[in-house]
Amino acid sequence: QVQLVESGGGLVQPGGSLRLSCAASGSIRSINDMNWYRQAPGKQRELVAGITSGGNPNYADSVKGRFTISRDNTKNTVYLQMNSLKPEDTAVYFCNADVVTSWLRPVRSYWGQGTQVTVSS
Repeated sequence: QVQLVESGGGLVQPGGSLRLSCAASGSIRSINDMNWYRQAPGKQRELVAGITSGGNPNYADSVKGRFTISRDNTKNTVYLQMNSLKPEDTAVYFCNADVVTSWLRPVRSYWGQGTQVTVSS
């Protein structure tokens, strides 16, 4: 019913930058929070950043000051600008959104398929 598609991942040198995008499509009435998670090999998935429908952001301590989350509600898209990347940032990054698909139904959380970010020399 709702699809989230991430893009922008890739290989980057330490200290470099990447900009991830996640576009939501389908039966969307509105989107509440949108979030970026990541999962590194052998580790649990962790919340990287989130943003409310009004644009208020929050960040994990590990990325605060380096990453910036933003959204364009007219495009149902959330972005993650990643600067000063470190090898520890290497992970699959997943987009997550709390979506209202019907005014008669409760909010539901949806996930994208993930995009690989590799920070390496």
